[in-house]
Amino acid sequence: MLGEMIGETQGKITGNRVLPSDGQAPKVESSFQDSGKILGVEITNIGTYWSIVRGGGLYGEGQGIIMTRDGEMAYWTGQGVGRFTGRGSASIWRGSLFYQTSSQKLAHLNSIAVVFEYEVDENGNTHDKLWEWK
Repeated sequence: MLGEMIGETQGKITGNRVLPSDGQAPKVESSFQDSGKILGVEITNIGTYWSIVRGGGLYGEGQGIIMTRDGEMAYWTGQGVGRFTGRGSASIWRGSLFYQTSSQKLAHLNSIAVVFEYEVDENGNTHDKLWEWK
């Protein structure tokens, strides 16, 4: 069951590169930077994920770091599935994130699973919504 929305960010894809295929499908790596709020705290988020086309959709895994304005950090890892939306390489993703942090402001993230909806438009603009999974 989805709990309350705990965060929302907006940003931009900062780079893409094609990785060697593992024999199944081409693999693309994307890096991004975004900013917004999580748990009411203003953050900047940088991350990288790879994706492959699988079964008519997309599958990917990623990792990143969020940083508060006063330098506190949290590390995240995640997995998701997605699909192209029909506008160039625009896509929409849904998946889960897990955080690790020693930050007191962000400590609640250590004990929850977070589900996300992540959208990339045809110009590389990103929009991410985060919910606590209860």
